[in-house]
Amino acid sequence: MLRCCTVCCGVWDGGSPREKSFLLTSQCYPEAVIQMDRGIRRLEPWKIAVIVVSVIVGLALIIGLITFLLCHDQDRYYNASFLITNVDYNPQYERQTTDEFRNLSEDIETMISEVFRGSFLSKRYIRSHVVSLSPDPVGVLASVVLVFKFPSADSEAATWGQVNRVLLRRLKATSTYLKVDQSTIRLTELNKEKGDNLLNNCCGIRRQAFSFTGVERITGGQRAREGEWPWQASIQLDGTHRCGASIISNTWLVTAAHCFRGVRDPRRWTASFGILLRPPKQKKFVRRIIVHERYGDHLLDHEYDVAVVELASAIEFTSDVHSVCLPEASHIFPDNASCFVTGWGALENDGYSVNQLRQAEVRIISTEVCNRRQVYGGAITPGMLCAGYLEGQVDACQGDSGGPLVHANSRGIWYLVGIVSWGDECGKPNKPGVYTRVTYYRNWIHSKTGI
Repeated sequence: MLRCCTVCCGVWDGGSPREKSFLLTSQCYPEAVIQMDRGIRRLEPWKIAVIVVSVIVGLALIIGLITFLLCHDQDRYYNASFLITNVDYNPQYERQTTDEFRNLSEDIETMISEVFRGSFLSKRYIRSHVVSLSPDPVGVLASVVLVFKFPSADSEAATWGQVNRVLLRRLKATSTYLKVDQSTIRLTELNKEKGDNLLNNCCGIRRQAFSFTGVERITGGQRAREGEWPWQASIQLDGTHRCGASIISNTWLVTAAHCFRGVRDPRRWTASFGILLRPPKQKKFVRRIIVHERYGDHLLDHEYDVAVVELASAIEFTSDVHSVCLPEASHIFPDNASCFVTGWGALENDGYSVNQLRQAEVRIISTEVCNRRQVYGGAITPGMLCAGYLEGQVDACQGDSGGPLVHANSRGIWYLVGIVSWGDECGKPNKPGVYTRVTYYRNWIHSKTGI
């Protein structure tokens, strides 16, 4: 059947709507078809190319976004607790910084890693960290935070079931030295906030692995990245960086006494945190400054170069800002041990401070070597230690004073070895950096801070 157009004399033979549109247009408005054809012909090749590329890019972005939402990995936290029956509780387990806590925790973390590294979750498992060792009538109750990465699309119930199944099935078979009572194993999923809080309140922990490119000097070298040295603090006089410091709790810092030479009024001092001086991650006012009672203000006095700073309000611990571990007074850091010194100090002797935190790898030099005539000629006392290289170049400098010298133990937990104190210029041969030895003043720090 033929249908007559009521507007014009064109006809439609019942074809598709698109054919209908063209048939009516061509018969009723021949001029429009001519203009349309001219428009198509006038469309230059580069414009067509732009349109095609835009469409492809748009589709790629949409597909990428969908893939990201479906496959993006996110951290999942769990708390595993269980009873170890063949280890007697030791009061030294109360403090995370003791060798006893470190040794048992390392055994537990190794056991947990073997459990998951040998399972189908090996690519999902990130790390485990012992957060507490508690007494029990028949042994030691361990509490461990487990961190995994799972696709965000995976349900919490499903991932918890996978982790729990592997833990129950493999823990007994994997445990050799440690005997775990299987009936006591409990696995609880933690939300991100609670998981972060548990880990951030453990001293000396870094949330991700960082690689180092060898010996770099603060005076010209390697910039620190976010979260790399979360215990680093800047103490500032009237808003200007004066010295570095180390976070040892959410209200206490430890630094060098000489930083406060001539100015001890806490109202003029502030502390900031994060790798940048401007803008900082956090900033706090100072409530109290306690300089070692036997420290002298004379420029040549280097003995008792230690001070603690109490903040007016608590630091909010995050993965980028939290405390370093203080070693026990009896702990010995061996000669030639690898350490890192960090700070915002000058890039050269008598230079200016920088805005982004820098780091340098140095090694502990024995007091015997450092007291040689050509080095410091007997000036190094039991409360000091040397770190660096006799050939020079790698060193701290002005503005790094008070900052941390740290060393990682076998668990990857970082301890405060020294406090940047003094030296003969920066990076000179036979003139390594001299640091306040933290173990020597450990009891003094505890007496002032309770830490």
